[in-house]
Amino acid sequence: MTNRRAFLLRSGALVASAEAGAVWLRAVAGATPQAMQEAIRAIVGESVPQRGRITLDVPSLVENGNVVPLTIAVDSPMTETDHVKAIHIVNEKNPQPHVISVTLGARSGRAKLSTRIKLADSQQIVALAEMSDGSFWSETADVVVTLAACVEADVR
Repeated sequence: MTNRRAFLLRSGALVASAEAGAVWLRAVAGATPQAMQEAIRAIVGESVPQRGRITLDVPSLVENGNVVPLTIAVDSPMTETDHVKAIHIVNEKNPQPHVISVTLGARSGRAKLSTRIKLADSQQIVALAEMSDGSFWSETADVVVTLAACVEADVR
């Protein structure tokens, strides 16, 4: 038979071990803001992304991190001389910071992408647009997640 004191001690130990496990998992999986910055640098190289031209539509509060709707639209005439070459999404706390890259061209019609992503925790999402003139544009959004996803370790 368990008394109240034993129950409270075991409950506290369980919560502490769960929090320690989450911290360990983030460390092992490389889920850090620094990993996100490295992913951005791998995409843009030495270029400095400018703010603007991107509309990033993602809910600021999501109940379930397993299915987060995301829409990115880039203001571009999509002509042969001025178009979006690629749209990239990165985030700071998933086991893999680089979420998706989509290649576009002048014949794509509109520079718009809608998808669903998984989020491991509350975090910042960064959308990058690579333009035909070599410039990069960016937009960020902070998302609060109440039920996390992506909690398994990265297996490569």
